[in-house]
Amino acid sequence: MKPPRKLHIKSYGCQMNVYDAQRMVDTMADEGFVETTRAEDADLVILNTCHIREKASEKVYSELGRLRVAKDEAAREGRSMSIAVAGCVAQAEGEEIVRRAPVVDVVVGPQSYHHLPQLLQRAAREGRAIETEFPAEDKFGFLPAPKPDAIRARGISAFVTVQEGCDKFCTFCVVPYTRGAEVSRAVGRIVDDATRLADSGVREITLIGQNVNAYHGAGPDGRSWPLGKLLERLAAIPGIARLRYSTSHPRDVEDSLIEAHRDVPALMPFVHLPVQSGSDRILAAMNRKHTCDDYRKIVDRFRAARQDIAFSSDFIVGFPGETEEDFAATLALIRQIGYAAAYSFKYSARPGTPAADLQETASAAEMDERLERLQELIDSQQAAFNEAAIGETIDVLFEREARNPGQIVGRTAYLQPAHVMAPADIIGRVLPVRIESLERYSLLGRLAAPGQARGIEPASSQTATGA
Repeated sequence: MKPPRKLHIKSYGCQMNVYDAQRMVDTMADEGFVETTRAEDADLVILNTCHIREKASEKVYSELGRLRVAKDEAAREGRSMSIAVAGCVAQAEGEEIVRRAPVVDVVVGPQSYHHLPQLLQRAAREGRAIETEFPAEDKFGFLPAPKPDAIRARGISAFVTVQEGCDKFCTFCVVPYTRGAEVSRAVGRIVDDATRLADSGVREITLIGQNVNAYHGAGPDGRSWPLGKLLERLAAIPGIARLRYSTSHPRDVEDSLIEAHRDVPALMPFVHLPVQSGSDRILAAMNRKHTCDDYRKIVDRFRAARQDIAFSSDFIVGFPGETEEDFAATLALIRQIGYAAAYSFKYSARPGTPAADLQETASAAEMDERLERLQELIDSQQAAFNEAAIGETIDVLFEREARNPGQIVGRTAYLQPAHVMAPADIIGRVLPVRIESLERYSLLGRLAAPGQARGIEPASSQTATGA
């Protein structure tokens, strides 16, 4: 019997890439591959790339330089190593990758990774294979179901893609060009995936998409279902204790999603709702299709539906044309909303996007200074939100053993890590924890008696429009 071949995947970027990496592992498992954590030992190395952040391409080429050395060493040992570049950098740069890095055997865009076995065969015959077109078929219909053992090895939380692509065309974003137009999976397929995960021990599912609340998949009744209705259906699957979704666009928040937060206990009261800027002038230049007032009213709708709801967001500082006045408006919006967490970045031009042709007006030093001020404000809000948990009893879904012997770590409804001393058999259970202290971003506590848990007060109890 032939020994299994080894596969190493390095993923960059978003949750979608994590999901895509797992599906590539499942696809290649049917071809006799098993995962390894060491690229040097692999027969196939896949770089699953992201094109969102600054210097994303250069990071890939730097890694390919290291892999060239590993591939040469493998050849000296008498074995072959294939190298594939997948994901959004592959989609954006295509043949340029092979020109700059001839060590690459396969280049495959995110819409075509289900063709990996055929592309590797083609590369073996022809020297290399490139596929970066948007195929006509739905890739999800061609992917093998993950095996129960693989699901269990990944833990009690899992991602499920429900939507891919984006039609918004924000001027700074490459997603519409690398992931294509919005497409939603059918409800039945998603339910089948979630049921399979639950049957293998998954307790928490996060629905993901580039623009997840634009979901409009075909339902079993022949109608298009919105995200809120899909969440309500998934909550009925036995074994699923928690549901989440990410990432949302303010323009696509509709009534069924608000109602799901009100009516579906399994749906966690934590919403990632990127706003990017607090200046209407900059939002218009970004083509975000919403104003700050629109955003505040959406937050108010969520809070009216569920008082313990909390928010995270994304912010870009130094977008072309941003003045100190625009930046001050962003800080004002952050103070008004009150966030439990947020991600913030300096603007960096992405080739091929409309904003790449705009003149940057903030210097590198000004961007650094603004980012520091913004992050200090966000950090202070996150610290206050976490400190509010001390003395409270909060439900925690326990995920795994922690680094410290005898300690188990789980997450609250707001994704805060929480540690307790307890036996490992609590993994996979939702239990109340009395929070006693805070260590950086982690909560420390002890198990409490069942039925005692309640939520944390949100970062701001004021209405956003009336604060």
